[in-house]
Amino acid sequence: MCGILGLVGQAPANQLLYDGLLLLQHRGQDAAGIGTSSGRTFAVHKGSGLVRDVFRTRNMRALPGCTGIGHVRYPTAGSAVSLEEAQPFYVNAPFGITLAHNGNLTNTEALKQELFQRDRRHINTDSDSEVLLNVLAHELDKRAQGVTLDPDTIFQAVAALHGRARGAYACVAEIAGYGLLAFRDPLGIRPLCYGVAEAENGRTEYLVASESVALEGLGFRLVRDLEPGEAIFIDRDGGFHSRAYDKAGPLSTCIFEYVYFARPDSVIDGASDVRLRLGEKLAATVEQQLRLEDIDVVIPIPETSRPSAMQLAGRLGLAYREGFIKNRYVGRTFIMPGQAVRQKSVRQKLNAMSIEFKGKNVLLVDDSIVRGTTSREIVQMAREAGANKVFFASAAPPVRYPNVYGIDMPTRSELIAYERDDDAIRDAIGADALVYQSIEAMKQAAWDSGAVPRASMPPASMASTAPVMSRPNRWRRWKRRARRRTRHAGQPTRPAEALLAGTGAGQSISRGAAVRLRDAPLLSSSHRRSCPPAGFPALGSLHLSGTMT
Repeated sequence: MCGILGLVGQAPANQLLYDGLLLLQHRGQDAAGIGTSSGRTFAVHKGSGLVRDVFRTRNMRALPGCTGIGHVRYPTAGSAVSLEEAQPFYVNAPFGITLAHNGNLTNTEALKQELFQRDRRHINTDSDSEVLLNVLAHELDKRAQGVTLDPDTIFQAVAALHGRARGAYACVAEIAGYGLLAFRDPLGIRPLCYGVAEAENGRTEYLVASESVALEGLGFRLVRDLEPGEAIFIDRDGGFHSRAYDKAGPLSTCIFEYVYFARPDSVIDGASDVRLRLGEKLAATVEQQLRLEDIDVVIPIPETSRPSAMQLAGRLGLAYREGFIKNRYVGRTFIMPGQAVRQKSVRQKLNAMSIEFKGKNVLLVDDSIVRGTTSREIVQMAREAGANKVFFASAAPPVRYPNVYGIDMPTRSELIAYERDDDAIRDAIGADALVYQSIEAMKQAAWDSGAVPRASMPPASMASTAPVMSRPNRWRRWKRRARRRTRHAGQPTRPAEALLAGTGAGQSISRGAAVRLRDAPLLSSSHRRSCPPAGFPALGSLHLSGTMT
């Protein structure tokens, strides 16, 4: 979940990139970096910490040029404390390339071996971003004719990269002396958009960013999101070139972008009101599971849950109050390294207003429950503030497994919902009642908003499920296990009728779904150990029906 920027401007780029990274700070607070180019010379400055901590006036002066890229990092691969893994990365051949990357590769180790044994390239860190850069550099080197580059050659190299890399990635890269390149993975899992602005000299400036808020905050007009697998190239003269990827799959945006990662005011793949619709769906579930007359007030957990909480309160006719005041100088606890730091920071970040809690039955609404750190502390804070009863509602379903394309955790044990049912989770966070959004309701909210066409939303984009299948033999193995389980329960055993594991009332999974799952990308060894295949939640958290595409 990093944030990336790419700028082709007519004025010095350093200040615009700095301001853009501030607008994307919510996407990563571990490290930040900016790379600019002047002629054929790159200047790069990066460091650990927040944007305002990494850059000083002297650093900004050392970043000349009107084009550049920027990055804020939330580490999912490699080390959280390694300065060497801050981005942008640089490689000197061919031509000189800097790159910033948001996402995860699932075949990093295999690519490392290929780069060493076949391509004779050295990887100096454990970052999959450096691997991706070297793959791009090698493919460019193979196709370049002499010392010149043209857009067609660059797009051919990106297509070859798509053929080698597996996973989720959105990238911006600068090629020394040529221009800015941006591309998105063939499923469009990670967001990437671009916009334009008119410079004082009348020429067009281009900005590529992870979220539309960066464009709007810097005075650029959003043009569109990049399509799955699409690459765009903006040369140093301002010429715009784009190329679709002919083997791209259906758009499969990670739905956790709408739940938590992205800002609520961002427009991602045409949708910005998913959180409102999640609140509408959650309201229906709350009405079914709780007595509304027992709820005095609805209180959101700032800030990503506010749209859902307001919509829920309005639909149910309940009072809405701001019961927690946020200290805006404390960052997002979800992406802080270390459980102890996160737990301590929750109370530093939020303060409960006793006047909104004392003697009341409160319904707390949060965007999701992942580790449970925030939820547990907040419930306790509400009780200390005088709440009579504390009910808790999550706008997202239980997150039971890590997902390399969404909520990527080192171990399953970090997730509070792992091997716990709803009652056990309720007891763990200390609430009087717990209401979860259903998987189907969350998907419906995304469909209703127009975020992803209905036929294009695969389960792989659901952060609370496991990643997609790795190999055909893994599919066959899980199919056999499903048959054994359903046979034991007296259910039909034909492959096309095998019920989802652990659900007594699951729906059938189609043969078409099986074919598409077989062709899904490879998972890394760590995620193969920690996750069951997609569509097979061992704890019965997911029901699928019909054909998945």
